[in-house]
Amino acid sequence: MEEPVNASRMTPRYVQKREAILHEAARLFNARGMKGATLSDVAAAVGLSTNSITYYYKKKEDLVVACLLRSIETVSGIIAQALDEPAPEGRVRSFVRLFLARLAETATGRASEMMTFRDVHVLGSPHSEVVFAAYIDMFRSCRRLLLLGPIKPARRLSSNARTHLLLTLTLWTMSWSGRYDPEDYDVVAQRMGDILIGGIGSGKSAWRLGALDAALAAPPLAGDSAQDAFLRAATALINEQGYRGASVERISARLNVTKGAFYHHNPNKEELIAACFERKFTVIREMQRVAMASGGSGWDKLCAVSRALVRYHFSEHGPLLRTSAWSELPDELRDAKLTATAQLDQRFVRLLVDGMQDGSIRPLDQAIAGALVSGMVNAAVLLDRWVEDVNGENALALFVRPLFEGLLLEA
Repeated sequence: MEEPVNASRMTPRYVQKREAILHEAARLFNARGMKGATLSDVAAAVGLSTNSITYYYKKKEDLVVACLLRSIETVSGIIAQALDEPAPEGRVRSFVRLFLARLAETATGRASEMMTFRDVHVLGSPHSEVVFAAYIDMFRSCRRLLLLGPIKPARRLSSNARTHLLLTLTLWTMSWSGRYDPEDYDVVAQRMGDILIGGIGSGKSAWRLGALDAALAAPPLAGDSAQDAFLRAATALINEQGYRGASVERISARLNVTKGAFYHHNPNKEELIAACFERKFTVIREMQRVAMASGGSGWDKLCAVSRALVRYHFSEHGPLLRTSAWSELPDELRDAKLTATAQLDQRFVRLLVDGMQDGSIRPLDQAIAGALVSGMVNAAVLLDRWVEDVNGENALALFVRPLFEGLLLEA
Protein backbone atom coordinates (compact mmCIF):
# COMPACT_ATOMS: atom_id res chain seq x y z
CA MET A 1 0.00 0.00 0.00
CA GLU A 2 1.06 3.57 -0.64
CA GLU A 3 2.51 5.39 2.35
CA PRO A 4 0.87 8.67 3.43
CA VAL A 5 2.28 11.73 1.70
CA ASN A 6 4.43 13.99 3.85
CA ALA A 7 2.58 17.25 4.49
CA SER A 8 5.60 19.22 3.36
CA ARG A 9 5.12 17.83 -0.15
CA MET A 10 1.50 19.02 -0.36
CA THR A 11 2.21 22.20 -2.29
CA PRO A 12 -0.56 23.73 -4.43
CA ARG A 13 1.18 22.47 -7.55
CA TYR A 14 1.43 18.97 -6.09
CA VAL A 15 -2.27 18.93 -5.17
CA GLN A 16 -3.28 20.25 -8.59
CA LYS A 17 -1.25 17.62 -10.41
CA ARG A 18 -2.52 14.85 -8.14
CA GLU A 19 -6.11 15.87 -8.87
CA ALA A 20 -5.37 15.76 -12.59
CA ILE A 21 -3.89 12.28 -12.19
CA LEU A 22 -6.94 11.03 -10.28
CA HIS A 23 -9.29 12.50 -12.88
CA GLU A 24 -7.49 10.98 -15.87
CA ALA A 25 -6.90 7.68 -14.10
CA ALA A 26 -10.59 7.31 -13.24
CA ARG A 27 -11.51 8.12 -16.83
CA LEU A 28 -9.08 5.54 -18.23
CA PHE A 29 -10.02 2.85 -15.71
CA ASN A 30 -13.69 3.40 -16.57
CA ALA A 31 -12.99 3.09 -20.28
CA ARG A 32 -10.51 0.21 -20.29
CA GLY A 33 -10.97 -1.56 -17.00
CA MET A 34 -8.67 -1.58 -14.03
CA LYS A 35 -6.24 -3.99 -15.63
CA GLY A 36 -6.58 -2.60 -19.13
CA ALA A 37 -5.21 0.86 -18.32
CA THR A 38 -1.57 1.26 -17.34
CA LEU A 39 0.42 3.80 -15.35
CA SER A 40 2.05 4.88 -18.60
CA ASP A 41 -1.41 5.58 -20.08
CA VAL A 42 -2.26 7.79 -17.11
CA ALA A 43 1.12 9.49 -17.24
CA ALA A 44 0.69 10.32 -20.93
CA ALA A 45 -2.78 11.76 -20.28
CA VAL A 46 -1.40 14.27 -17.76
CA GLY A 47 1.86 15.03 -19.56
CA LEU A 48 4.20 13.13 -17.24
CA SER A 49 6.66 10.32 -17.70
CA THR A 50 5.84 7.00 -16.07
CA ASN A 51 8.70 7.50 -13.63
CA SER A 52 7.37 10.93 -12.68
CA ILE A 53 3.90 9.61 -11.87
CA THR A 54 5.36 7.21 -9.31
CA TYR A 55 6.25 10.30 -7.29
CA TYR A 56 2.50 10.51 -6.61
CA TYR A 57 1.52 6.82 -6.72
CA LYS A 58 4.21 4.18 -6.57
CA LYS A 59 2.12 1.39 -8.05
CA LYS A 60 -0.96 1.20 -10.22
CA GLU A 61 -2.85 -0.55 -7.43
CA ASP A 62 -2.24 2.45 -5.17
CA LEU A 63 -3.69 4.71 -7.84
CA VAL A 64 -6.72 2.44 -8.28
CA VAL A 65 -7.37 2.49 -4.54
CA ALA A 66 -7.08 6.28 -4.46
CA CYS A 67 -9.59 6.62 -7.31
CA LEU A 68 -12.05 4.21 -5.69
CA LEU A 69 -11.77 5.81 -2.26
CA ARG A 70 -12.40 9.22 -3.77
CA SER A 71 -15.52 7.88 -5.52
CA ILE A 72 -16.72 6.33 -2.26
CA GLU A 73 -16.12 9.62 -0.47
CA THR A 74 -18.12 11.47 -3.14
CA VAL A 75 -21.06 9.04 -3.06
CA SER A 76 -21.03 8.95 0.75
CA GLY A 77 -21.27 12.74 0.78
CA ILE A 78 -24.29 12.58 -1.52
CA ILE A 79 -25.92 9.99 0.72
CA ALA A 80 -25.30 12.21 3.75
CA GLN A 81 -27.09 15.10 2.03
CA ALA A 82 -30.01 12.85 1.06
CA LEU A 83 -30.35 11.68 4.66
CA ASP A 84 -31.41 15.22 5.60
CA GLU A 85 -34.81 14.41 4.10
CA PRO A 86 -37.20 13.23 6.85
CA ALA A 87 -38.88 10.32 5.01
CA PRO A 88 -37.52 7.40 2.93
CA GLU A 89 -39.31 8.49 -0.25
CA GLY A 90 -37.72 11.92 -0.13
CA ARG A 91 -34.31 10.41 0.65
CA VAL A 92 -34.39 8.04 -2.31
CA ARG A 93 -35.46 10.79 -4.69
CA SER A 94 -32.84 13.16 -3.28
CA PHE A 95 -30.07 10.56 -3.56
CA VAL A 96 -30.82 9.90 -7.22
CA ARG A 97 -31.20 13.61 -7.99
CA LEU A 98 -27.95 14.59 -6.28
CA PHE A 99 -26.03 11.75 -7.90
CA LEU A 100 -27.22 12.66 -11.40
CA ALA A 101 -26.41 16.29 -10.65
CA ARG A 102 -22.86 15.22 -9.84
CA LEU A 103 -22.66 13.30 -13.12
CA ALA A 104 -23.86 16.40 -14.95
CA GLU A 105 -21.04 18.38 -13.39
CA THR A 106 -18.56 15.77 -14.58
CA ALA A 107 -20.04 15.72 -18.07
CA THR A 108 -19.71 19.49 -18.36
CA GLY A 109 -16.18 19.62 -16.98
CA ARG A 110 -17.11 21.21 -13.66
CA ALA A 111 -16.18 18.17 -11.56
CA SER A 112 -13.64 15.39 -11.81
CA GLU A 113 -14.35 11.89 -13.07
CA MET A 114 -15.61 9.27 -10.62
CA MET A 115 -14.32 5.75 -11.02
CA THR A 116 -16.99 3.07 -11.30
CA PHE A 117 -17.02 0.14 -8.89
CA ARG A 118 -17.37 -2.60 -11.49
CA ASP A 119 -13.76 -3.80 -11.04
CA VAL A 120 -13.51 -3.48 -7.28
CA HIS A 121 -13.67 -7.25 -6.81
CA VAL A 122 -10.55 -7.68 -8.96
CA LEU A 123 -8.32 -5.95 -6.41
CA GLY A 124 -5.95 -8.16 -4.50
CA SER A 125 -4.95 -8.02 -0.84
CA PRO A 126 -4.27 -5.71 0.99
CA HIS A 127 -5.84 -3.17 -1.37
CA SER A 128 -9.18 -4.98 -1.51
CA GLU A 129 -9.62 -4.87 2.27
CA VAL A 130 -9.16 -1.09 2.32
CA VAL A 131 -11.67 -0.49 -0.47
CA PHE A 132 -14.23 -3.03 0.74
CA ALA A 133 -14.20 -1.58 4.25
CA ALA A 134 -14.96 1.87 2.84
CA TYR A 135 -17.60 0.45 0.48
CA ILE A 136 -19.33 -1.38 3.33
CA ASP A 137 -19.52 1.85 5.32
CA MET A 138 -21.05 3.54 2.26
CA PHE A 139 -23.51 0.65 1.87
CA ARG A 140 -24.62 0.95 5.49
CA SER A 141 -25.18 4.67 5.08
CA CYS A 142 -27.20 4.03 1.93
CA ARG A 143 -29.32 1.50 3.81
CA ARG A 144 -30.44 4.27 6.15
CA LEU A 145 -32.10 5.99 3.18
CA LEU A 146 -34.73 3.24 3.16
CA LEU A 147 -35.33 2.98 6.91
CA LEU A 148 -37.42 4.83 9.48
CA GLY A 149 -35.68 3.29 12.47
CA PRO A 150 -33.38 0.44 13.50
CA ILE A 151 -33.28 -2.60 11.25
CA LYS A 152 -35.56 -5.33 12.51
CA PRO A 153 -33.79 -8.71 12.42
CA ALA A 154 -36.59 -10.21 10.34
CA ARG A 155 -36.17 -7.45 7.75
CA ARG A 156 -32.36 -7.43 7.50
CA LEU A 157 -32.17 -9.58 4.37
CA SER A 158 -34.84 -7.50 2.66
CA SER A 159 -33.16 -4.25 3.69
CA ASN A 160 -29.79 -5.41 2.39
CA ALA A 161 -31.26 -6.60 -0.91
CA ARG A 162 -33.13 -3.34 -1.48
CA THR A 163 -30.09 -1.30 -0.53
CA HIS A 164 -27.97 -3.22 -3.04
CA LEU A 165 -30.67 -2.57 -5.63
CA LEU A 166 -30.87 1.17 -4.92
CA LEU A 167 -27.12 1.73 -4.67
CA THR A 168 -26.22 -0.38 -7.69
CA LEU A 169 -28.92 1.04 -9.96
CA THR A 170 -27.93 4.57 -9.01
CA LEU A 171 -24.26 3.87 -9.67
CA TRP A 172 -25.32 2.08 -12.88
CA THR A 173 -26.45 5.42 -14.29
CA MET A 174 -22.77 6.14 -14.92
CA SER A 175 -22.93 3.57 -17.73
CA TRP A 176 -25.98 4.97 -19.55
CA SER A 177 -26.49 8.60 -18.57
CA GLY A 178 -24.21 9.65 -21.43
CA ARG A 179 -27.00 9.07 -23.91
CA TYR A 180 -28.70 12.19 -22.49
CA ASP A 181 -27.72 15.84 -22.60
CA PRO A 182 -26.40 16.92 -19.18
CA GLU A 183 -29.08 19.62 -19.15
CA ASP A 184 -31.64 16.81 -18.99
CA TYR A 185 -30.07 14.89 -16.09
CA ASP A 186 -32.47 16.49 -13.62
CA VAL A 187 -35.45 15.19 -15.61
CA VAL A 188 -33.79 11.77 -15.84
CA ALA A 189 -33.37 11.77 -12.05
CA GLN A 190 -37.00 12.72 -11.48
CA ARG A 191 -38.26 9.94 -13.74
CA MET A 192 -35.86 7.37 -12.31
CA GLY A 193 -36.85 8.28 -8.77
CA ASP A 194 -40.50 7.95 -9.74
CA ILE A 195 -39.89 4.41 -11.03
CA LEU A 196 -37.90 3.37 -7.97
CA ILE A 197 -40.62 4.62 -5.62
CA GLY A 198 -43.74 3.80 -7.61
CA GLY A 199 -42.65 0.65 -9.36
CA ILE A 200 -43.51 -0.27 -12.91
CA GLY A 201 -46.97 -1.82 -12.86
CA SER A 202 -50.34 -0.14 -13.17
CA GLY A 203 -52.97 -0.43 -10.48
CA LYS A 204 -54.43 -3.58 -12.05
CA SER A 205 -51.14 -5.48 -12.25
CA ALA A 206 -50.18 -8.08 -9.67
CA TRP A 207 -46.91 -9.86 -8.97
CA ARG A 208 -47.75 -13.49 -9.64
CA LEU A 209 -46.12 -16.53 -11.17
CA GLY A 210 -47.94 -18.04 -14.13
CA ALA A 211 -47.67 -20.36 -17.10
CA LEU A 212 -44.93 -18.27 -18.67
CA ASP A 213 -42.72 -18.76 -15.63
CA ALA A 214 -43.07 -22.51 -16.10
CA ALA A 215 -42.28 -22.20 -19.80
CA LEU A 216 -39.11 -20.24 -19.01
CA ALA A 217 -37.98 -22.67 -16.33
CA ALA A 218 -36.30 -24.94 -18.87
CA PRO A 219 -32.88 -23.33 -19.47
CA PRO A 220 -32.21 -22.49 -23.13
CA LEU A 221 -28.72 -23.98 -22.88
CA ALA A 222 -29.30 -26.91 -20.55
CA GLY A 223 -26.64 -29.58 -20.76
CA ASP A 224 -23.79 -31.17 -18.88
CA SER A 225 -21.20 -31.35 -21.62
CA ALA A 226 -17.55 -30.69 -20.94
CA GLN A 227 -17.71 -27.52 -23.02
CA ASP A 228 -20.61 -26.20 -20.95
CA ALA A 229 -18.58 -26.86 -17.81
CA PHE A 230 -15.73 -24.76 -19.20
CA LEU A 231 -18.17 -21.95 -20.00
CA ARG A 232 -19.65 -21.97 -16.51
CA ALA A 233 -16.23 -22.03 -14.86
CA ALA A 234 -14.89 -19.23 -17.05
CA THR A 235 -18.01 -17.12 -16.45
CA ALA A 236 -17.70 -17.52 -12.68
CA LEU A 237 -14.03 -16.53 -12.77
CA ILE A 238 -14.70 -13.47 -14.93
CA ASN A 239 -17.37 -12.39 -12.46
CA GLU A 240 -14.96 -12.87 -9.56
CA GLN A 241 -11.60 -11.77 -10.98
CA GLY A 242 -12.22 -10.04 -14.29
CA TYR A 243 -11.29 -10.92 -17.85
CA ARG A 244 -7.57 -11.03 -17.23
CA GLY A 245 -7.98 -12.87 -13.94
CA ALA A 246 -9.78 -15.72 -15.69
CA SER A 247 -6.58 -17.38 -16.85
CA VAL A 248 -6.27 -20.78 -18.49
CA GLU A 249 -4.59 -22.06 -15.33
CA ARG A 250 -7.40 -20.86 -13.05
CA ILE A 251 -10.18 -22.12 -15.31
CA SER A 252 -8.48 -25.53 -15.51
CA ALA A 253 -7.89 -25.63 -11.76
CA ARG A 254 -11.54 -24.85 -11.01
CA LEU A 255 -12.56 -27.86 -13.09
CA ASN A 256 -9.67 -29.96 -11.78
CA VAL A 257 -8.38 -30.67 -15.27
CA THR A 258 -5.03 -30.12 -16.95
CA LYS A 259 -4.13 -27.31 -19.30
CA GLY A 260 -3.93 -29.98 -21.97
CA ALA A 261 -7.58 -30.81 -21.36
CA PHE A 262 -8.43 -27.13 -21.63
CA TYR A 263 -6.82 -26.83 -25.05
CA HIS A 264 -8.43 -30.08 -26.15
CA HIS A 265 -11.84 -28.41 -25.79
CA ASN A 266 -10.90 -24.76 -26.46
CA PRO A 267 -8.59 -23.26 -29.13
CA ASN A 268 -7.57 -20.48 -26.73
CA LYS A 269 -8.76 -18.40 -23.82
CA GLU A 270 -10.03 -15.55 -26.01
CA GLU A 271 -12.46 -17.79 -27.91
CA LEU A 272 -13.73 -19.30 -24.66
CA ILE A 273 -14.36 -15.85 -23.17
CA ALA A 274 -16.13 -14.74 -26.35
CA ALA A 275 -18.28 -17.87 -26.04
CA CYS A 276 -19.16 -16.88 -22.46
CA PHE A 277 -20.62 -13.63 -23.75
CA GLU A 278 -22.50 -15.44 -26.50
CA ARG A 279 -23.85 -17.90 -23.95
CA LYS A 280 -25.31 -15.07 -21.89
CA PHE A 281 -26.73 -13.37 -24.97
CA THR A 282 -28.35 -16.62 -26.07
CA VAL A 283 -29.95 -17.19 -22.68
CA ILE A 284 -31.41 -13.68 -22.55
CA ARG A 285 -32.41 -13.67 -26.22
CA GLU A 286 -34.22 -17.01 -26.02
CA MET A 287 -36.07 -16.13 -22.83
CA GLN A 288 -37.15 -12.83 -24.33
CA ARG A 289 -38.23 -14.61 -27.53
CA VAL A 290 -40.38 -17.12 -25.64
CA ALA A 291 -41.97 -14.32 -23.61
CA MET A 292 -42.70 -12.10 -26.61
CA ALA A 293 -44.31 -15.02 -28.46
CA SER A 294 -46.58 -15.89 -25.53
CA GLY A 295 -49.94 -14.51 -24.53
CA GLY A 296 -50.45 -12.20 -21.59
CA SER A 297 -49.72 -8.60 -20.80
CA GLY A 298 -46.47 -6.73 -21.19
CA TRP A 299 -46.21 -6.66 -17.39
CA ASP A 300 -46.57 -10.44 -17.12
CA LYS A 301 -43.93 -10.98 -19.81
CA LEU A 302 -41.41 -8.52 -18.39
CA CYS A 303 -41.83 -9.87 -14.84
CA ALA A 304 -41.51 -13.48 -16.00
CA VAL A 305 -38.34 -12.85 -18.05
CA SER A 306 -36.75 -10.94 -15.17
CA ARG A 307 -37.59 -13.69 -12.70
CA ALA A 308 -36.32 -16.37 -15.08
CA LEU A 309 -32.98 -14.64 -15.65
CA VAL A 310 -32.28 -14.15 -11.95
CA ARG A 311 -33.40 -17.70 -11.20
CA TYR A 312 -31.11 -18.98 -13.96
CA HIS A 313 -28.15 -17.11 -12.50
CA PHE A 314 -28.48 -18.91 -9.16
CA SER A 315 -29.23 -22.30 -10.70
CA GLU A 316 -26.83 -25.12 -11.52
CA HIS A 317 -26.77 -23.77 -15.08
CA GLY A 318 -25.52 -20.34 -14.00
CA PRO A 319 -23.96 -17.97 -13.38
CA LEU A 320 -24.83 -15.19 -15.77
CA LEU A 321 -21.88 -13.14 -16.94
CA ARG A 322 -21.80 -9.65 -15.45
CA THR A 323 -22.45 -7.07 -18.15
CA SER A 324 -19.62 -4.82 -16.98
CA ALA A 325 -17.06 -7.45 -18.01
CA TRP A 326 -17.02 -5.83 -21.47
CA SER A 327 -14.69 -3.10 -20.21
CA GLU A 328 -11.72 -5.48 -20.07
CA LEU A 329 -12.27 -7.04 -23.46
CA PRO A 330 -9.78 -6.51 -26.26
CA ASP A 331 -10.84 -3.68 -28.58
CA GLU A 332 -11.74 -6.04 -31.42
CA LEU A 333 -14.32 -7.82 -29.25
CA ARG A 334 -15.68 -4.91 -27.24
CA ASP A 335 -17.83 -3.11 -29.83
CA ALA A 336 -19.64 -6.26 -30.93
CA LYS A 337 -20.51 -7.20 -27.34
CA LEU A 338 -21.74 -3.69 -26.56
CA THR A 339 -23.94 -3.76 -29.66
CA ALA A 340 -25.45 -7.11 -28.70
CA THR A 341 -26.08 -5.88 -25.14
CA ALA A 342 -27.84 -2.75 -26.41
CA GLN A 343 -30.02 -4.82 -28.73
CA LEU A 344 -31.15 -7.09 -25.91
CA ASP A 345 -31.83 -4.10 -23.67
CA GLN A 346 -34.13 -2.74 -26.37
CA ARG A 347 -36.24 -5.85 -26.02
CA PHE A 348 -36.90 -4.96 -22.40
CA VAL A 349 -38.00 -1.55 -23.64
CA ARG A 350 -40.31 -3.24 -26.16
CA LEU A 351 -42.01 -5.22 -23.37
CA LEU A 352 -42.43 -2.02 -21.38
CA VAL A 353 -44.08 -0.31 -24.35
CA ASP A 354 -46.35 -3.34 -24.86
CA GLY A 355 -47.37 -3.08 -21.22
CA MET A 356 -48.15 0.62 -21.46
CA GLN A 357 -50.26 -0.05 -24.55
CA ASP A 358 -52.28 -2.81 -22.89
CA GLY A 359 -52.55 -0.90 -19.59
CA SER A 360 -50.61 -3.34 -17.41
CA ILE A 361 -47.67 -0.94 -17.02
CA ARG A 362 -48.23 2.62 -15.91
CA PRO A 363 -47.06 5.58 -18.01
CA LEU A 364 -43.35 6.04 -17.41
CA ASP A 365 -40.09 6.66 -19.23
CA GLN A 366 -39.59 3.29 -20.89
CA ALA A 367 -35.94 3.95 -21.79
CA ILE A 368 -35.03 4.62 -18.16
CA ALA A 369 -37.16 1.72 -16.92
CA GLY A 370 -35.48 -0.59 -19.43
CA ALA A 371 -32.05 0.47 -18.17
CA LEU A 372 -33.17 -0.25 -14.60
CA VAL A 373 -34.48 -3.72 -15.48
CA SER A 374 -31.25 -4.56 -17.28
CA GLY A 375 -29.23 -3.13 -14.39
CA MET A 376 -31.19 -5.17 -11.85
CA VAL A 377 -30.45 -8.43 -13.70
CA ASN A 378 -26.76 -7.51 -13.83
CA ALA A 379 -26.71 -6.52 -10.15
CA ALA A 380 -28.06 -9.94 -9.18
CA VAL A 381 -24.58 -11.30 -9.96
CA LEU A 382 -23.30 -9.67 -6.74
CA LEU A 383 -26.39 -10.14 -4.59
CA ASP A 384 -24.87 -13.03 -2.63
CA ARG A 385 -22.31 -10.61 -1.20
CA TRP A 386 -25.05 -8.75 0.65
CA VAL A 387 -27.74 -11.36 1.28
CA GLU A 388 -26.90 -14.57 3.09
CA ASP A 389 -28.21 -17.83 1.65
CA VAL A 390 -29.70 -16.12 -1.38
CA ASN A 391 -30.98 -18.47 -4.05
CA GLY A 392 -33.05 -18.52 -7.22
CA GLU A 393 -36.32 -18.36 -5.31
CA ASN A 394 -35.88 -15.93 -2.42
CA ALA A 395 -33.99 -13.54 -4.71
CA LEU A 396 -37.22 -13.01 -6.63
CA ALA A 397 -39.07 -11.65 -3.59
CA LEU A 398 -36.08 -9.89 -2.03
CA PHE A 399 -34.56 -8.30 -5.10
CA VAL A 400 -36.62 -8.51 -8.29
CA ARG A 401 -40.04 -7.69 -6.91
CA PRO A 402 -39.01 -4.37 -5.27
CA LEU A 403 -38.06 -2.94 -8.65
CA PHE A 404 -41.43 -3.86 -10.14
CA GLU A 405 -43.60 -2.81 -7.19
CA GLY A 406 -41.46 -0.08 -5.60
CA LEU A 407 -38.50 -0.06 -3.25
CA LEU A 408 -40.53 1.03 -0.24
CA LEU A 409 -43.46 -1.34 -0.66
CA GLU A 410 -43.20 -4.10 1.93
CA ALA A 411 -43.97 -7.62 0.71
